Amino acid sequence: MQSELSIVWIYPDLLSTYGDQGNVLVLEQRARARGIQTRTVHVRSSDPVPQQGDIYLIGGGEDRPQILGAERLRRDGGLHAAIQRGAALLAVCAGYQIMGTVFGGEEGQPVPGIGLLDISSGRGERRAVGELAAEVDPALGLPTLTGFENHMGVTRLGPGVRPLSRTLTGIGNGDGTEGCYAGRVIGTYLHGPALARNPALADLLLSWVTGPLPPIEDSWYQALRDERLRAVLPS
Repeated sequence: MQSELSIVWIYPDLLSTYGDQGNVLVLEQRARARGIQTRTVHVRSSDPVPQQGDIYLIGGGEDRPQILGAERLRRDGGLHAAIQRGAALLAVCAGYQIMGTVFGGEEGQPVPGIGLLDISSGRGERRAVGELAAEVDPALGLPTLTGFENHMGVTRLGPGVRPLSRTLTGIGNGDGTEGCYAGRVIGTYLHGPALARNPALADLLLSWVTGPLPPIEDSWYQALRDERLRAVLPS
């Protein structure tokens, strides 16, 4: 197991509207609880994306910052290089859409994404707002996902990705699935923040980089999960 973990938080000045920076804090805490030191780099939109990070995170935001973020990531190329090197990535909401080939802009116009995921997104007829719960692809070995969604997006998955989960309640991608994954890249519409609601997802990202992880005390996280899942799923 490596002794230090490099976490890269991409464009907090553009894409950190819905508390998604909490995902960084959860990764830091869960790594340090296992004796792994962390070094977190906050990459503003005027800065180059470093290529040597271990786990990259990008969050949600409004239409114009999303467009600016996509433009700068396309020009930069650092995230592509990092993923090709084997780094892990969690992309949330607007950040998730940016990872695809195209997404809907301020007036629904198509805007090029950066092509890290085989997905395309557009604008739906109504806003998806509220609690979401979804059963994860069994191949990932994770428990039910819980989170909060707030987006207009409809995302179509291509053959190069697999659905992250299938919705039990909520909208997600708009076709009965929520998010997607390919290799060590995960995209999702879940806020909450996602990793506070789903610590096993945080541990999956960590394990991709560090190898198998020892268990840690999780009663606080589990209490939050139980309360949220009881609120939206029949007993």
